[in-house]
Amino acid sequence: MEKPAIAGGSPVRNTKLFYGHQFVDKADVRAVEEVLTSDYLTCGPKVAELEEKLCALTGAKYAVAVSNGTAALHIAAMAAGVGEGDELITTPITFAASANCALYCGGRPVFADIDPNTYNIDPECVREKITDRTKAVVAVDFTGQAASLDALLAMCHERGILLIEDGAHSIGTKYKGKPVGSIADMTTFSFHPVKTVTGGEGGAVLTNSRDLYEKLLLYRSHGITKDEEFYENESHGPWYHEQIDLGYNYRITDIQCALILSQIDKLAQFAGRRREIVERYNDAFSQIPQLFVQQEIPESDTTRHLYILRIRPEMLTIDRRGFFEAMAAENICCNVHYIPVYWHPYYQKLGYKKGICPHAEKLYEEMMSLPIYYSLTDQDIDDVIMAVKKIVAHYKK
Repeated sequence: MEKPAIAGGSPVRNTKLFYGHQFVDKADVRAVEEVLTSDYLTCGPKVAELEEKLCALTGAKYAVAVSNGTAALHIAAMAAGVGEGDELITTPITFAASANCALYCGGRPVFADIDPNTYNIDPECVREKITDRTKAVVAVDFTGQAASLDALLAMCHERGILLIEDGAHSIGTKYKGKPVGSIADMTTFSFHPVKTVTGGEGGAVLTNSRDLYEKLLLYRSHGITKDEEFYENESHGPWYHEQIDLGYNYRITDIQCALILSQIDKLAQFAGRRREIVERYNDAFSQIPQLFVQQEIPESDTTRHLYILRIRPEMLTIDRRGFFEAMAAENICCNVHYIPVYWHPYYQKLGYKKGICPHAEKLYEEMMSLPIYYSLTDQDIDDVIMAVKKIVAHYKK
């Protein structure tokens, strides 16, 4: 017998709808096939081609493609000079990598609270957290909306601190008409399958600084250089190279780069569809008192990676977990982004306590991520809206 939906009656749909899914077409497959039958599978021409394309897309002077978004954050923190005893300020509403990059360098993450309306890091909270040990701020473009970059840049540069923009969610977003990737001291991207464009995995760091670019290149590939300008000893011949720093194997393959290059060709249509979905959701949910719709700053022309549904538990007889399970019973699979980083057991063991970012913690208790991706049909969107309305109607006070 079919299990009834928690909100009563039959589910709004018979098949599961997932919160995120990649879109791969024949052009993407052909691009990967061409690399598989070429002379290079890794460290080949597609890496440089992707880096050039990312610069053209964003207006950044330099790009360094790497194996994933976490690697991008790690080498960005290294290039910013984060080391033993240093501090890096970031938001707790993010994937753990935005904070872990400080730990990888021997530093310590410091968490600043969010704006309760936009969900991005609050510049005034950042200002309160800056100390003489602060080396960098990692501002996450949460859901794809650009952080308050002007305020953050001015604050950081006033204190000699570098601003790293974690743009894992925001490829295609513009801030005051300027593409994300060319504004902060460094910007990191991720090409995980649920992101707007994907390579399966992959990441990149973009910068306008030649000095930072040269450091990033070294850290990506074992600290080894083949550039004679940086040799400390005389070359032995054409094969010669030197390790001049301690780096990592964070190189990306030509296979991944070919897929990302092909995906970027579709970025405009991906972004357009995501905007349509956001508009449909906002129109539906902004009229429901029991829900809160994420606000956007006028400076951000956003390509949305996530859509956050935030409930008002005081107006419902159901909490976030109950709402989440009710959506699952309607065959709408949601997710939650994110558990505050310092709530994780590893961070608790490092001495972080709950309560340090009350706006972030309240948001976590009230939010879930609804399906948003390019291949959602209009009927899929209708089903999501119908499920939300059905649950609110059933559980409203």
